[in-house]
Amino acid sequence: MDQQSAQQELQQLRSQLNQERTAYYTNDAPLVEDHVYDQRYERLLALEKQFPQLVTPNSPSQLVGGQVLPEFSKVSHEIPMLSMGDVFSWQELEEFNQRIKKAVGHAVDYCVELKIDGLALSLVYQQGHLQQGSTRGDGQIGEDVTKNVRTIKNIPVDLPQKVDLEVRGECFMPKESFQKLNNQREQDGENVFANPRNAAAGSLRQLNAHVTQARDLSTFIYTVVEPAVLGVTTQAQALEKMQAWGFHTNVDYFVSHDLEGLQEFIEKYQTLRNDLPYGIDGIVLKVNDLALQQQLGNTVKVPRWEIAYKFPPEEAQTKIKEIVWTVGRTGVVTPTAVMDPVKLAGTTVARATLHNSDLIKEKDIRLHDTVLLHKAGDIIPEVSQVVLAKRPPDSQKYTIPSQCPSCGAKLVHLEEEVALRCINPMCPAQVQEGLNHFASRNAMDITGLGPKIVQQLWQHQLVRDVADLYRLTAQDLMQIPNFKEKSINNLLTAIDKSRANSLERLLYGLGIRHVGAKAALLLAQHFETMQRLMQASKEQIAEIKTLGETIADSVAVYFQNPDVQKLIAELATLKVNLNYQSTASSELVDSPVRNQTIVLTGSLQYYTRPELTRILEDLGAKVTGSVSKKTDLLIAGAKAGSKLTKARQLGIQIWDEAQLREQLKQL
Repeated sequence: MDQQSAQQELQQLRSQLNQERTAYYTNDAPLVEDHVYDQRYERLLALEKQFPQLVTPNSPSQLVGGQVLPEFSKVSHEIPMLSMGDVFSWQELEEFNQRIKKAVGHAVDYCVELKIDGLALSLVYQQGHLQQGSTRGDGQIGEDVTKNVRTIKNIPVDLPQKVDLEVRGECFMPKESFQKLNNQREQDGENVFANPRNAAAGSLRQLNAHVTQARDLSTFIYTVVEPAVLGVTTQAQALEKMQAWGFHTNVDYFVSHDLEGLQEFIEKYQTLRNDLPYGIDGIVLKVNDLALQQQLGNTVKVPRWEIAYKFPPEEAQTKIKEIVWTVGRTGVVTPTAVMDPVKLAGTTVARATLHNSDLIKEKDIRLHDTVLLHKAGDIIPEVSQVVLAKRPPDSQKYTIPSQCPSCGAKLVHLEEEVALRCINPMCPAQVQEGLNHFASRNAMDITGLGPKIVQQLWQHQLVRDVADLYRLTAQDLMQIPNFKEKSINNLLTAIDKSRANSLERLLYGLGIRHVGAKAALLLAQHFETMQRLMQASKEQIAEIKTLGETIADSVAVYFQNPDVQKLIAELATLKVNLNYQSTASSELVDSPVRNQTIVLTGSLQYYTRPELTRILEDLGAKVTGSVSKKTDLLIAGAKAGSKLTKARQLGIQIWDEAQLREQLKQL
């Protein structure tokens, strides 16, 4: 390639990469998958290496991170927060190792850590007290997110010693939280986040700290800016000391001599990455000796003493057979691609969410297209892109439906929503989804009332709202085909039992917009009765700590609706409890978990996480999301991962589910 051709290609690459960098780092809304960006960036580096005279100051190879948003105060990083170099093959890792050995004159030890898929975060402590939290920004200037950082549970506010200290690490969103957040945003007609990294970035860079707090962010701290403050000389020692001081560090690391054991570590976590509760996209090698790190120094953009080995993308190719549209309980109509089954990240996938009509248009997805699939956050199957080379010659653009697939009503785009929505309050699909939600385990917990039974009750015109459930008789249920006497009695018993549920379950079951199980509990505890809550103003509701104006407005508007007031009156007539009932009992004062800090991990067979959390909290325990030296007990289900490892390292008491059930039986 001659210099003129290289100049033309470099201009195109820089323009494209800078646009994608702005979308990723500044707007938290990536335009392409990470590996697509990485391929373009590698091509840019190769051309700039071949033609160094063509390197420009605005090239992505010379830039770190993204712009600082004007809504945030600026923070100057005295020591720049740099990016990290990437490699994609074992050969490149060996070349990195050879460069290190040549530079220092001998083989070295490496601290090998997991590469967390999050965003860089700096924490500054003065006299042992948290003073400032900031993003990386462009490496020199970051954003002040101190208020938001203080809402993250595993960031210590005070250290055990009154020292001046700066530590750095990664802020991330656990996979489970990411899935819950996207599900809620989809129900609310909002754009979903592309992956946990962007969800974490969008959540940390909030002007309202209450929003950040509700997003369940977490951190892994892995760098101390001035090691002498902690009295450490290696990266491994720094990780141990930071953990001892209350920081949340990742225990899945090891020290390798001259790449010894590295291949085994890479293979292990390429296999385990889908089972981890957080996202990783590779591993990081750091020269373990901190003095050698200082000696090796940095380039203008990256440290010379560390490198990231990025895992190859997990993608699969398949063909779209049809696109089905389903109506949720809030009226949002969501498209799903039905495809030829294909293996992806350890599971067989035959369906993938398309989220909304805008995404279909943006990616120009059509029937019978061949597409590439990936799992967003290693969880949710999504279409990455269409394989245009395999598109049939007679392909036609997909026509977005204009009528509800359930009731035929006209679909609308409400203001500031990306979703199509059916606004017919009597849409059969919405009503049935609402009944399913009302009967679900975290709501009224009506055992035996699943989607199939709800659909049959609707078809036989036995129910039209949740109050009708409490009017059902054995004679009514006999109309349902193959519904025998035992099943009828069991269902009627479950419905009758649900009348006595505490108020928070009813509030959650009613499906009030933005009110999840936690908000429902706070409302019930604060107002104690449905009557007081219904009479409360938006301002009175907003006074409840952590709820905020969005939930307060939604609750106030909901109970102003005459139809809702009529429904509540009917439920009262039908002897459904409308009061908050604390299940904590004075008889359980001596329970073995009282005043204990407990962490749950792994897959549970007999409980859902929210259900077990509620049981333990009612017994006087505090349930938290991460293991630390303050944890008293870890309850470990199947496939428990890093939390179990860390608990063992800290000598924390561990129960399996059998031990837990035995203790609960005794109570």
